[in-house]
Amino acid sequence: MAKKKQTLFECQHCGEQSTKWLGRCPSCGGWDSFYELTTQQQETIKQISTLSADQINAIPITQVEQDNITRFSTYNDEFDLVLGGGVVPGSLTLIGGSPGVGKSTLLLKIAGNLAKSGKKVLYVSGEESAGQIKMRANRLDANEDNLFLLSQIQLEAIQDELLQEQYEVVIIDSIQTIYSDKLTSAPGSVSQVREITFELMRKAKDFQIAMFIIGHITKEGSIAGPRVLEHMVDTVLYFEGETSKEIRMLRGFKNRFGSTSEIGIFEMTQNGLDSAKNITNKFFTKNSTQSGSCLTVTAEGSRALILEVQALVSVSNNPNPKRSATGFDTARLNMLLALLEKKLDLPLNTYDVFVNISGGIKVKESSADLAVVAAIISSFRNRPISKETVFIGEVSLTGEIKDIFSCETRLKEASSCGIKKAVLSTKPKNIDYIKCFEVDEVSKMLELF
Repeated sequence: MAKKKQTLFECQHCGEQSTKWLGRCPSCGGWDSFYELTTQQQETIKQISTLSADQINAIPITQVEQDNITRFSTYNDEFDLVLGGGVVPGSLTLIGGSPGVGKSTLLLKIAGNLAKSGKKVLYVSGEESAGQIKMRANRLDANEDNLFLLSQIQLEAIQDELLQEQYEVVIIDSIQTIYSDKLTSAPGSVSQVREITFELMRKAKDFQIAMFIIGHITKEGSIAGPRVLEHMVDTVLYFEGETSKEIRMLRGFKNRFGSTSEIGIFEMTQNGLDSAKNITNKFFTKNSTQSGSCLTVTAEGSRALILEVQALVSVSNNPNPKRSATGFDTARLNMLLALLEKKLDLPLNTYDVFVNISGGIKVKESSADLAVVAAIISSFRNRPISKETVFIGEVSLTGEIKDIFSCETRLKEASSCGIKKAVLSTKPKNIDYIKCFEVDEVSKMLELF
């Protein structure tokens, strides 16, 4: 008796799999998104799932030989910093970001730098013609003999090109535009993205090619098919920033060869994206002193950034006051407002409160709590705060102000920008270049206003 064929359906939006067809995906909520996978597609899934199962028998860790990772520079300090010191041969790096943020511009600039150093680079574009890329290369000063362009969206044609020439770096722009003749689904679908990424990964590992893949992000802010891509690639980088502003930030979310705590900051200029050498004055101004504005210092990896926290407290005409935060966690803002109502008896339940971190930066650590509290009180009482003072500290639910890490690095950065005072919970030792005010509880903040 012949063995019954196993059927498998997959959501083309998020990659959810089911043994039967479903009208609505239970994972992403998409309607009519399940398609039946062919036998070849199911075999590809099995190969990917068993990719790391080459070693069958376990051996003692003392007998395992350590891999010696070599790197080469991209001649861009910020990009090298995020990658962990440079590019690793044979690595697969995924770079995501919103349309127009500068992903293609950055990688074409990197490709030009690598080509100047003698590396043989292939730039594969599925969205633009070679003539369009040539126009951008003229502006970026990336015209080099070692930089090759290929306008192709067929995976098999790209693989043939990789077999003909010995490229050291390959850039795919973008993964959602490439398709394989082996699959019947449309380009950009989960099946296509998985198959193409798997084949490119095999080529990168077999031929020691450093490969960069550009991926578009969804409305939720994640790369399409994250379950498929994130565990397959070695490094995941997100390019952040607003197209209307000059500053762009490259942040690492996964890195098998380095840390994910570092960020790269770039500035959009006439010649493309350049490393921001002096970014201190990009996120705050010291010209005017107004109520509802104060300064804080955050840490992004080994880098300290001085940011301006702005708050607006206005009388609400609605029974449910508005709470809005840009660049700051809204849930944490609600917690701080509840704390101010309880500890300081501020009637904020009848006021609308808006908080903004200037410069388009998203604060992801709790060291800016004290600055948010100070800005809210300043706006509520209409009392301006000097721009020569920074507020650094985490505020707990009990009203206590806690210490934060790398305080000395933050104060040193503040002092170098002409800031003379700092409000924090505990003064670090051997600090004499800036005047520190110690405040251990939020209730004592009123003494500063």
